[in-house]
Amino acid sequence: MDIRFGADYYPEHWDEKRHETDAKLMHEIGIDVVRMAEFAWSKLELENGVFRFEWLDNVINILANYNIRVVLGTPSAAPPAWLIDEIPDLLPVDSQGRTRGFGGRHHNCHSNSAFREHIKRLVSKMAHHYKNNPNVIGWQIDNELGNSHNDLCHCKSCRRRFQKWLESKYKTIDELNREWGTSFWSQTYDRFEQIPTPMITPNSHNPSLLLDWKRFHSDLIVKFQQFQIDIIRQICPNHFITHNLMGFFNLVDYFDLTENLDFVSHDQYPMGFFDNPQPMKEPSVLAADLDLMRSLKNKTFWIMEQQAGPTGWEILGRTPKPGQLRLWSAQSVAHGADTVVYFRWRTCAFGTEEYWHGILPHSGNPGRRYYELQKFISEIKPYMEKFKDSLPESEAAILFSYEQSWAFEIQPHHPELNYIDYVRNFHRGLYNQNIPVDFISEKGDFERYKLVIAPLLFLVSDELVEKLTRYVVQGGILVLTMRSGVKDMNNKCHIESELPGKLTELTGAVITDYDCLRDQDIGIRYNGKDYRCRIWCDILKPVSAECIGTYTDDCYRDEPAITVNHVGNGRVYYIGTEPGQKLIDDFLSDIVNAAGIERIYDKPAEVEFVRRRTKDADYIFALNHTDRPQTIAIAENWKRLVNNENLEPFGYALFVADRPDSP
Repeated sequence: MDIRFGADYYPEHWDEKRHETDAKLMHEIGIDVVRMAEFAWSKLELENGVFRFEWLDNVINILANYNIRVVLGTPSAAPPAWLIDEIPDLLPVDSQGRTRGFGGRHHNCHSNSAFREHIKRLVSKMAHHYKNNPNVIGWQIDNELGNSHNDLCHCKSCRRRFQKWLESKYKTIDELNREWGTSFWSQTYDRFEQIPTPMITPNSHNPSLLLDWKRFHSDLIVKFQQFQIDIIRQICPNHFITHNLMGFFNLVDYFDLTENLDFVSHDQYPMGFFDNPQPMKEPSVLAADLDLMRSLKNKTFWIMEQQAGPTGWEILGRTPKPGQLRLWSAQSVAHGADTVVYFRWRTCAFGTEEYWHGILPHSGNPGRRYYELQKFISEIKPYMEKFKDSLPESEAAILFSYEQSWAFEIQPHHPELNYIDYVRNFHRGLYNQNIPVDFISEKGDFERYKLVIAPLLFLVSDELVEKLTRYVVQGGILVLTMRSGVKDMNNKCHIESELPGKLTELTGAVITDYDCLRDQDIGIRYNGKDYRCRIWCDILKPVSAECIGTYTDDCYRDEPAITVNHVGNGRVYYIGTEPGQKLIDDFLSDIVNAAGIERIYDKPAEVEFVRRRTKDADYIFALNHTDRPQTIAIAENWKRLVNNENLEPFGYALFVADRPDSP
């Protein structure tokens, strides 16, 4: 069955007499699939061992009559009240030692063994019940794993598991003491059982402990998901398994979390929700989220929650303007979504999310949002099978590391330095030139790309240095930035040589000093132009490298700021500051030109261009994120499929071009 569009549906919130009406309206808008039950534990299991699936069976049957299939969510994100009564220590504990109460969602500890037994019973029962139902096609594990758990959990169970995790990693307490440098402030441990979770202290925790805590926390969540995956794989081998991620949310290493999923799913909310003031997210930020999702498994993905109306809990977000829902959906498809599921079908009348609006308003009557999406689905759906499973074939990649991100959360250096924002700035530099971008982990295949950008490579291992060196020697172009090579993988400072430590041979330059620019920005001259930079200032001494950019201010005037070093058949660039966006754009443009990296569209335009490439054709999306009409000049070989070169405000168009190298 061709599954392209869907909605997140909560039939437990509505009178059963409404279900037929919903199914009919879904069919008429073009819905193929719904996600259900991810928060319905108390409806599925009324008390310990007492299951009620009839209500869900009835809804699935009604939907099937309209050719709508179902993805079931395992409801472990919302343990019911009766379960808290049975396992009172299931409630999580924060870093101040306070037990968080029942209510909301995710009011659970991921390490609690009794909780896992209850999950095993429920998920097994659900899987057996639906394993042969032809209308159930797959499963979503839990919901947004890690969400709500940033400061959790520090209970006795988590502390014991953390200690065992550390013992497995370091083997002996003496080795841990050496690797953490616990002689500082008399923090030496005699046994693993003494080691705390990082609860609040009078000052600051050891940065090595904090990094391992973040690693442990991520591993715990990955294993929590795997526990459920194993149950479903055994009972429902023909069903797919996925999980809905949250862009650059970094509590969990998404490369690890997605490894054993069939495909990635993602929740895309262009207007955000808890931001105050609430800005519309930049199109490049939205694109980066989507590119990361595609890159996690180097596969196309699902959007499991696509914004369908204004968001809101206690505070509401803006209402999407006419055309924006269509545009955001088109952007998701353009960047690799083979299926788009809207959150939610109908705006709920009660509960925390009663102002998180869906396709339908509270009344349940179709309105502007319904008809806008109906038109979009009808015009784009016929072409989606043609580029199903296709990727953009990127020639440029950005090295993204959760461990680097965690290390900078622990020690950000400058109050305004943010690893993820820094990474996004370089992504934006390629986005602005209509260049497809992949994100890769340290385990990724660097050789696939002409250009690899590795921002803020703070923690460095011998293996990574060898891999980067091999990539450059073979002809790759590598961009490194400030604060690279500073620490080992256990978050201890490199002391064997000048910075950038083990990366020095690659950079061909050493850092003789640095300055955290707390109260000023700084000027840089590059290619005869002047730019402003901020946050940080590395003072570089070229050895084999060539200086191609210098500081222009203060006592650092004329000191090297940007260098290039030729290594084997490739080149390594080093940028010793946080460059402004204009410098990033111009710098990357020069590299792109020299490397012969292809731009999808190389004429000036306030329009995003995205490509999905099949073996014989390019499907090219033009996306107008502005509230003004835009006219683009299209190539002679571009054939119009949906709309044309005259883009209305928040409009889009789809073109196809035969590939010159196709058979």
